Amino acid sequence: MLSTPLETQIDLDCIVERIFAFRQITRLDQRLLMSVMLSKTEITPEEHMQIDRIFEGVKSGRLQVVD
Repeated sequence: MLSTPLETQIDLDCIVERIFAFRQITRLDQRLLMSVMLSKTEITPEEHMQIDRIFEGVKSGRLQVVD
């Protein structure tokens, strides 16, 4: 079954929300993000901003990387 763009966006939104709610990114979160992003042919500006938020969170120490 193929995902529609709306389903993929909801999945990405949920993943990003959970990452910031727990203030950590796990290996599972990383795999889910990669899966969602690699399933797309194009990344929207909104999705790019969400990914940048995660990188900035890790870089600034607001998000912790855990196994």
